[in-house]
Amino acid sequence: MYITEMTSTIKSGKQYKSVLLRQSFREGNKVKNRTIANLTKLKPEEIEALKLALKYKGNLALLGSIAENVEIKEGQSIGAVWTLYEVARKLGIEKALGADRQGKLALWQVIARAMDQGSRLSAVRLAQFHAACDVLSLDRGFDENDMYDNLTWISENQESIENRLFKEQRDKKPELFLYDVTSSYFEGMKNELADWGYNRDKKSGKMQIVIGLLCDEEGKPVSIEVFTGNTKDTQTFSSQVKKAAERFGCEKVTFVGDRGMIKSGQIEELDSNKFNYITAITKPQIKTLIKEDVIQLGLFDEGIVEVSHKDIRYILRRNPVRAEEINSIRQQKRKKIELLVKEKNKYIEEHSRAKISTSIKNIRQLISKLKVGAWLEVNHTGHNIFLTDDAEALKEESLLDGCYVLKTDLPLTCASAKVVHDRYKDLAMVERAFRTSKTGLLEMQPINVRTEEHTRAHVFVVMLSYLLARSLEKSWQKFNITVEQGLSALSTLSCMELRVTGKASINVIPQPREMSAELLLAANIHLPKALPSKKCIVVTRHKLQNHRKTA
Repeated sequence: MYITEMTSTIKSGKQYKSVLLRQSFREGNKVKNRTIANLTKLKPEEIEALKLALKYKGNLALLGSIAENVEIKEGQSIGAVWTLYEVARKLGIEKALGADRQGKLALWQVIARAMDQGSRLSAVRLAQFHAACDVLSLDRGFDENDMYDNLTWISENQESIENRLFKEQRDKKPELFLYDVTSSYFEGMKNELADWGYNRDKKSGKMQIVIGLLCDEEGKPVSIEVFTGNTKDTQTFSSQVKKAAERFGCEKVTFVGDRGMIKSGQIEELDSNKFNYITAITKPQIKTLIKEDVIQLGLFDEGIVEVSHKDIRYILRRNPVRAEEINSIRQQKRKKIELLVKEKNKYIEEHSRAKISTSIKNIRQLISKLKVGAWLEVNHTGHNIFLTDDAEALKEESLLDGCYVLKTDLPLTCASAKVVHDRYKDLAMVERAFRTSKTGLLEMQPINVRTEEHTRAHVFVVMLSYLLARSLEKSWQKFNITVEQGLSALSTLSCMELRVTGKASINVIPQPREMSAELLLAANIHLPKALPSKKCIVVTRHKLQNHRKTA
């Protein structure tokens, strides 16, 4: 790293002087240079202080002995925040958010979410220990009120941010989109989008929102949308088609959606835009096709089989592993009911006045809850309760174990049966994004914001943070560590603040330890040698309460 002074002359003959902090690096066999910071507006003595720091960067102890008026002290953590900032820059997130103050605050929210999952207040406190202002070149500090105002700005600009990011991240438009929905629950009852609906989190008694995530063929999120908690899956689909056709300008697209997502109404909408689809059909629909002799039960095999009917292609397969899992689950359910039967028989034996009808009612309720009533019945002889299996019903129930059928209108010339099958399986990438975002690293839920704008922005910030985590996960795969562990290790790398008494100060970044250096190298992250110290004041209006123990 070095400081260079440049002089340029315009047509009028007037000269301009520029002072730049630059860094040399090797890319392949070529040596290149990049500008780290523009120092032109600094005072001459501040520039000299920077030159002095760089001159003696290899031996700061010597620098201290040379100039008694130079003070060195521990600065803020730099490793994790710089890494995430560089990843955001390479992915185009920084450019999509913009270079003004609101864009920089939004980028900090994205980075903070990846580092430490918490509220806007926790993001402010995080900036007190990490060099957020210095890395993002923020000229003044912020508090939690600024963070909440920034959420409103993010919500108002989400569409334009997504559009810019879509263009930044690809040379050509995708021809396939993966789409799925999930729900996320709330603590409290006052969110403007919260409502009662089918809760995928199994959080009974809690309101929720519905979230639709649109990904490209690589499983990379391109757009996320929030719906009220009682919205059906199919009702979220129309806006995704509109995004692909109008906002992203795609002309040749195949939508991949889970069973129950793409039905007749959605197919008509896709057809009107000349789009195709890949989806799966339900078990009742499979039985209907078998009854109508469109497909035959004997066609289901471990291999992929294709049947065409009225310009629709059906891709059939039986997964033996899944079939065994279903059978095992069925037997586990039966054992659970058997334990209840044994418990009730013992109770009846020990209590002569116990009503056997009450015990049978309880057992039938469990049978109904576990959904095995089609082949399992409860009976009794005198005061002895026992279970009865309906062999024919059980055989009928297990006929389609592990069987699934995919449905598509893609011509065979565009995609083979195996390609259709593999593309449908790619929906697992969307499910993984949901797991990471909701209950994994990024912890989207529970959601504690209240307004519609803040809720939409919170979810969007999580999506952008997932892009960072996804990139680092790929880079660090060989280390067999999680993204959380990698960022935790890098957080131990702190600046050393170099300050000339009464003058400006800079952040000198030491050589990282071996593990940190390997993580940075794997992610292709280059640390600067120094950063200007902004000296921004980041404060929280909310004070921590003292909790005193009482006897």
